[in-house]
Amino acid sequence: MKDNHISIIAKELEIREAQVRAAACLLEEGATVPFISRYRKEATGSLDEVAVAAIRDGLERLNELDDRREAILKSLEERGLLSEELKEKIGQAASVTILEDIYLPFRPKRRTRATIAREKGLEPLAAIVFEQKEADIEGAAAPFIDAGKGVASVEEALAGARDIIAEWVSEDQGARQMMRELYRDKGVLRSKIIRGKEEEGIKYKDYYEWEEPVSKAPAHRVLAIRRGESEGFLIHRVLPPEEEALALLESVFVKDGGKASEQVKTAVHDSYKRLLGPSIEGEIRLAVKKRADEEAIRVFVENLRQLLLAPPLGRRMVLAIDPGFRTGCKVVCLDRQGKLLHNDTIFPHSGEKASSEAAGKLRELCERFAIEAIAIGNGTAGRETESFVRALGLPLETGVVMVNESGASIYSASEAAREEFLDYDVTVRGSVSIGRRLMDPLAELVKIDAKSIGVGQYQHDVDQAALRKSLDDVVISCVNGVGVEVNTASRQLLTYVSGLGPQLAKAIVEYRNEHGPFTSREELKKVPRLGPKAFEQAAGFLRIRDGKNPLDRSAVHPESYFTVYEMARDIGCGVDDLMQNGDLRSRIDLARYVTDTAGMPTLNDIMAELARPGRDPRRQFEAFEFAGGITRIEDVNPGMKLPGIVTNITAFGVFVDIGVHQDGLVHISELADRFVKDPAQIVKVHQKITVTVLDVDLRRKRISLSMKSAGQSGTQAPPRTDGPKKGPAPEPGRGRPEKEKRPARFSNTPFLDAFGKKKR
Repeated sequence: MKDNHISIIAKELEIREAQVRAAACLLEEGATVPFISRYRKEATGSLDEVAVAAIRDGLERLNELDDRREAILKSLEERGLLSEELKEKIGQAASVTILEDIYLPFRPKRRTRATIAREKGLEPLAAIVFEQKEADIEGAAAPFIDAGKGVASVEEALAGARDIIAEWVSEDQGARQMMRELYRDKGVLRSKIIRGKEEEGIKYKDYYEWEEPVSKAPAHRVLAIRRGESEGFLIHRVLPPEEEALALLESVFVKDGGKASEQVKTAVHDSYKRLLGPSIEGEIRLAVKKRADEEAIRVFVENLRQLLLAPPLGRRMVLAIDPGFRTGCKVVCLDRQGKLLHNDTIFPHSGEKASSEAAGKLRELCERFAIEAIAIGNGTAGRETESFVRALGLPLETGVVMVNESGASIYSASEAAREEFLDYDVTVRGSVSIGRRLMDPLAELVKIDAKSIGVGQYQHDVDQAALRKSLDDVVISCVNGVGVEVNTASRQLLTYVSGLGPQLAKAIVEYRNEHGPFTSREELKKVPRLGPKAFEQAAGFLRIRDGKNPLDRSAVHPESYFTVYEMARDIGCGVDDLMQNGDLRSRIDLARYVTDTAGMPTLNDIMAELARPGRDPRRQFEAFEFAGGITRIEDVNPGMKLPGIVTNITAFGVFVDIGVHQDGLVHISELADRFVKDPAQIVKVHQKITVTVLDVDLRRKRISLSMKSAGQSGTQAPPRTDGPKKGPAPEPGRGRPEKEKRPARFSNTPFLDAFGKKKR
């Protein structure tokens, strides 16, 4: 850890150096971001996960800069080029860009036109011309004519000198920075179709002749154009106004109107077109790509966070269905812990007889396993299967929920699925995944590569290392923020717990399988290879619901148990009493328990946990139904008002599932009646919304939607067809009447309220 790194990061993040130093020390000792932000608030001044992660990333960036600095110094020293002045400049370089600009003139080069000119002995002539003091430039060049060296005339000598000057201009640090600013501020991004690829590259039609300021080009457009280029359909350039670029360079390097200055001017133009321009354009293209990557990754990460933290149904007896037409629907029954109890196949869409048999089998399974909820995948035949199930006449308290099955097939073919369900095929594994997603989305989705979940934007085009790091960060944040029940968690879920990782997660599962459920957090210390440091990092995030110690089901860290025992002893009650009785907690004077390691932030966290031990931060589950009778894109008409679920948020708009196997798009301009800069400010992934259909393009399978209030006067979707219809029939040529409210279907039990539209 270096003091200058601490001060740089503190200034960048606008926080105190002491906070940065404390976080850096903890990171250096092996502490994780969730642990530092949750259990070391006194040390860091209550820095949150975002700040701690920013400190970690800043330290990594500055260390990489120092590594590159050392490599350059070593190279220069080995070649005898390192002067004290150069060493000082390199030591003061604050970024990789500045560092590389300083090093550029000394970097080992391939054989260039300037190199060849130097070999001909023309560098002294280049220096004379570049000074622009010699009036007789031809006379100055004459002594450099040497047929043996390949310089046959004055013009050849001057041409070689210009090549050297052009390289000097392109390697000048000030000129490079000036051009960077011009490209960044006034550069224009242009793309066009490669001749002859017009038909083949039709999906990139919008970019056949496209241009816009590079400073304003949104991430999705940059990535789309780059993808079109990588696929061989487009070419794109980033160029500033050429006249302005040349004028700027001339103002720096051309001194007067003499003949020497004309030579320098010619060299400057050559440098810009052949060396400096392409070099800076390459830099700017990479910078724009990096900026686009960061924005795309930010969108992906936020979408993933919202999806991982989607409300869980909780521990229920669940029947899950992976729908299908030709191959039938795969059915599984799961217990309250997600354990597979039964699997079968039904054919509800294969004729009247098969449909009748399927209905009887589902009714029998629901009764035999006391099914409380039915999860149906939203893929092929999903809506048809939903209608079939809703028409079975099952008890009203049996909720029916459509579940997003993106990535379920990836999981079903994974090593984790094979390990858990060795004797079952991929169809059964996929159905189990659908059911478990309803029970606990976070616990199930961590088993799948995040890129397969379907909430990204050009995720395969961005920097994969940066994407993986960001996705891992958000999964770790969500898992530790919710907490993990150690006696039911999968190996994959435990892997993301602070301080664990794949090997310790596997060891915990193996110990649990061999010795039975953990009865206390203290017992975790018996797991092979789980040492004191790992225990310290992980214990607070692991829950033991039915453990001996009531604090083991809370987020109170074991290192703070003694403080809670003191509180209970001082007011003459047990820990259980303290957790159940708010009046008892109100008698506690927290100031009495402040120590060097446990200040008010930690004590306040402890009190919050005692009030709601093991509180799940996720929202309460709410049931959702798509519009009845709308199962195909052909059923959708402009003007309809439909319920939908947000499936993906991008920079240009929001994708919404309206139940027709093809998500519709609410363009950013249709999200609200006011200007919207960021769609994520309006909606969240998995949010239930109502949309109005603006347009349906059957040929391209595109549905345009609106959330604007001005568009809410459209017709309602037709009433459901799986129950008695109410209300008058629509008049010829008129829209359908607004769907009447259905009678309440659920009682007032906590579980049934979770399925109802409102709690009573």
